Amino acid sequence: MKKLLTAFAVLIALVGVLLLALPTILHKNGLHPEYSGPSVDLPGKRALVITTSHSVLAAPGETEGKATGVFGSEMTHPYYTFLDGGMEVDIASIQGGELPIDPASFYFMVKTPEDDRYLNDPVAQAKVKNSIPIAEVDIDQYDIVFISGGWGAAYDLAQSPALAAKVSESYYGDKEAVIGGVCHGVLGLVSARDRDGNLLVAGRRMTGVTDKQIQELGIDLTPKHPETELRKAGAIFESQTAFLDFFATHVTVDDERRFVTGQNQNSGLETAHAMMGILSERD
Repeated sequence: MKKLLTAFAVLIALVGVLLLALPTILHKNGLHPEYSGPSVDLPGKRALVITTSHSVLAAPGETEGKATGVFGSEMTHPYYTFLDGGMEVDIASIQGGELPIDPASFYFMVKTPEDDRYLNDPVAQAKVKNSIPIAEVDIDQYDIVFISGGWGAAYDLAQSPALAAKVSESYYGDKEAVIGGVCHGVLGLVSARDRDGNLLVAGRRMTGVTDKQIQELGIDLTPKHPETELRKAGAIFESQTAFLDFFATHVTVDDERRFVTGQNQNSGLETAHAMMGILSERD
């Protein structure tokens, strides 16, 4: 019995060590890589971060399921990148009001420093609780328009006529905004149209979360998949792969340098910095 108890204690200790090391292991394998490229300051410029308003992970038409929403880092990474670069940053969502954040995105093994910063930032939390309805956004005020992802985004971004119209308005606006997003956030681009009625993303190099990653995570019940929808809209889809695409990352800038898209939850920092870099080159 004593040997059995000792073995059990050793097993518990090993499990504890593994759990403590899990965030580092995931990070070393590619989850939420640190950004080491150039940074710019853009005082006087404005950025808008747009998110989903959908909060339930369920088959289309069903109303009960796991809580979901925007994936935390896909909002916090661009938000603080823009803010630390001297920009004024607002947050909007499809319906406005308090937007849902996927609780799984704040689990200890995937939570980022920017997530912790948000959880201790009453100003950012107030913006999340009182997000601007997309239909009420004055999109011409923004130099950067960034659309965050998360599973909730599959249910309402591509399906929102108001968002599609705002993306088109931003593209043709006087500021010639840099537009983009990550992961499922790119679904907010696929319904926007140009002045001739053609899909705005057609013929552009873009990325988003891959069908492979969705299948690997076993969450394919959502109504829209970014890779599939971008290809259907005529975009030239690019991506990187890994032993699991959850650990891959890729950022694509279209040839016109108006759209910057990131593959998944690992791509937010680089995408946001790339958008700011393009904007700084104009000045």
